[in-house]
Amino acid sequence: MKDRNFAPLIITFSIVVNIIIAVLFFMPKNHKSVPFDLTIFPRLNAIFNSFTFVFLLVALYFILRKNVKMHKRFILAAFTSTALFLISYLIYHSFAPDTHYGGEGILKYIYFFVLITHITLAPIIVVLALFTLTWGFQTKVERHRKWARWTMPLWLYVSLTGVIVYLMISPYYQ
Repeated sequence: MKDRNFAPLIITFSIVVNIIIAVLFFMPKNHKSVPFDLTIFPRLNAIFNSFTFVFLLVALYFILRKNVKMHKRFILAAFTSTALFLISYLIYHSFAPDTHYGGEGILKYIYFFVLITHITLAPIIVVLALFTLTWGFQTKVERHRKWARWTMPLWLYVSLTGVIVYLMISPYYQ
């Protein structure tokens, strides 16, 4: 595994996931045929993002103390909660109608700033996190550290802003 090139797999996966998300964004939705309340999914998404944020902070804590074993465990926990987020996100956006923010004034501008930066950075994090994880497991320590200096703060930002977006738009879910 140490010398295997995962770049084509990581790039292909990232492109496919982002294409699916783009298609779901433009696809017409028929939420009336779903036999359960879809509004649970945004809350689940926020919970998964919260877990990711906490797991990343704990992973950072352990690596700063040179505890690689615990760092790996919490990074894998962050990946797991992110994967669960992605599944929940895809289910929700496959069926649910769009929700529009109803706030006004300065909150509206704050919301859209947070939302736009979150949406812009989220696809980048997929690629960064997968490469950083791969190099960590391949014990390519220098490359892993170099990329993790960018990946960790951006991933923390994306997971935190996912929660903030949910908290700001949750009153407007149908």
